[in-house]
Amino acid sequence: MITQSESVQVACEAADGCEPVYATNGAAGADLKANLREALDVSPRQRVRVPTGVRVALPHGFEAQVRPRSGLADRYGVTVLNAPGTIDSDYRGEIQVILVNLGDEVFRIEPGDRIAQLVVAPVTRALFHAGPLSETPRGHGGFGSTGA
Repeated sequence: MITQSESVQVACEAADGCEPVYATNGAAGADLKANLREALDVSPRQRVRVPTGVRVALPHGFEAQVRPRSGLADRYGVTVLNAPGTIDSDYRGEIQVILVNLGDEVFRIEPGDRIAQLVVAPVTRALFHAGPLSETPRGHGGFGSTGA
């Protein structure tokens, strides 16, 4: 949990505000909105980079993940292409969302539409060491090797 002393600072580049907002008290992700001057049509199989106007300063040891909104995926086949997109704690640029329309119809994004969600999470950094790997029963088995 992020404490008051390590809160997430937000800079908003939209005239009407663009801070991420949690839709409910139990929501894990805060909604990100499209910071557009006019509507944007996304054709089937097209990908677009949508500005949000949001810049964040995360505490060291945290990341923000850009994730799809389930309603857009379910109803329209629109999702975040590189989900989850990672925002590192040392990045200060605008958060932009790469959306792809996997549906069969043109999808219209209006200014201010909720397009993705932002989840802030702690980061665990690994120490990588080159050398032989330990053996396991699964071994080199890849996709589907466990019977699923």
